[in-house]
Amino acid sequence: MKKQEFVVGLDIGTTKICAMVGRRDGDGEAEIVGTGVAPSKGLRKGVVINLESTIDSVERAIEKAEEEAGVEVSRVFTGIAGGHIRGFNSRGVVGISRSSREVSRKDVERVINATKAVAIPLDQEVIHVIPQEFTVDDQDGVKNPIGMSANRLEAEVHIVTGAVTSAQNIIKSVNWAGFEVEDIVLGPLASAEAVLSPEEKRSGVVLIDIGGGTTDMVIFSQSSIRHSEVLSLGGDHVTNDISVGLRTSPQQAEEVKKAYGCATASLIKREEFFRYPGVGGRRGGKVSLSQLCEVIEPRIEELFSLVSSDIDRTGLAHSISAGVVLTGGASLLRGLPEMAERILRLPVRLGRPNGRVRGLGKGKDSPIYATAVGLVHYGLTYRQGKKMAPFKGRNLFSQVALRMKEWLGEFF
Repeated sequence: MKKQEFVVGLDIGTTKICAMVGRRDGDGEAEIVGTGVAPSKGLRKGVVINLESTIDSVERAIEKAEEEAGVEVSRVFTGIAGGHIRGFNSRGVVGISRSSREVSRKDVERVINATKAVAIPLDQEVIHVIPQEFTVDDQDGVKNPIGMSANRLEAEVHIVTGAVTSAQNIIKSVNWAGFEVEDIVLGPLASAEAVLSPEEKRSGVVLIDIGGGTTDMVIFSQSSIRHSEVLSLGGDHVTNDISVGLRTSPQQAEEVKKAYGCATASLIKREEFFRYPGVGGRRGGKVSLSQLCEVIEPRIEELFSLVSSDIDRTGLAHSISAGVVLTGGASLLRGLPEMAERILRLPVRLGRPNGRVRGLGKGKDSPIYATAVGLVHYGLTYRQGKKMAPFKGRNLFSQVALRMKEWLGEFF
């Protein structure tokens, strides 16, 4: 199979870097053929703070994925996240002055460009312009206006921006590791590709991607993204609380969290005690599951209280019929879905990428891999779209490759 027929999804996270190699199988379905994971030591809250360490982790993750897939790759689709990400809705309107009054692709480009006529800080760059719906004269709710007759065309979009320097450093890390960035995608949008069904997006759903450094949230309704937010709380904050509370190292605290952690005290049916090591050869200690839960529970309550407040601010609570889907590595903490249901007062399920692609072996259908799987799915759709040039609603007319050349021009 030709090299270009393979797609690599690269999830560059705060705690891990995951690369997945995928392709279309004989039935035309997405299939994962290789996975590589490496610890992420050069990022904090989704932002590169050590370029050399990030480059090394990217190299290791992609090399492992290539080895498992038995193929060499040169280009990747990479996710971007972090506290610098901003999302907001915008509206634009243009007139159709031709005698035919028929909406063309150029008209759609013009109205999309009109939506970007908003004040964006100089240090921010547009990553995605995602159409929600169009209005043709007085007819709203139109998904594809091309070919329709109109005097006036309006567009409502969701715009996602990110810090230019943060995007540059992500791209440089991949380039200096020896690979080309084919496109960049907002992390939670990639996760949504992997774990949300079309019915959930249509009915209204909240996706909460809980990573190590941040928690990313997106709200879908009527099959379109309506809101996105990044909260500066994640699994690492729980780990740090445990480290301070037990006076042990962050590494040991992470192991304790994974082995014994619980976010909901009522789920602890039998009291148990466990021992943990100290720092620097010092004597460790012994603690009960309930005591550990007392350290964890307040932080998880804080997280979902922030999510609840954000949902209330959007005014979209009435549109969320399908409830909440949790994904990301930190979502695996025991008792976390129960806590989310109690605070958000919505049905909650764990998002696993097991229904969108084939080839996910044992353990690879975990929420940990949702973003990487979604990036592969996005990449395969993107490649197909470039060849077939259809009208597509999301990431419409994005000029990411051109933007990246402009960003990198001052460095190379």
